[in-house]
Amino acid sequence: MTIEQVKAARLFLHMDQRQLAELSGVSLPTIQRIENPQFGPTRSSVKIVTAVKEALERAGIEFLPMTDDAGEGVRLKARGEGPRLASRQ
Repeated sequence: MTIEQVKAARLFLHMDQRQLAELSGVSLPTIQRIENPQFGPTRSSVKIVTAVKEALERAGIEFLPMTDDAGEGVRLKARGEGPRLASRQ
């Protein structure tokens, strides 16, 4: 999970950092550190990164692996594959 994936996932879900903190059970300062280029997810424990990733997946995000054609990414799961926090207009 990369900084860019976390930020993009939150944008897809119309979620701010505080909401992600609540959903994942991780503190707001920790979410802020995960999204900070000086720290990022690689400086957090596996337990914290897993909690954030699983919270985003429960909210309807699918994490995409790096391929020959593109870097890592995220997308919203297809309808019916999981809950979403906010309705899209």
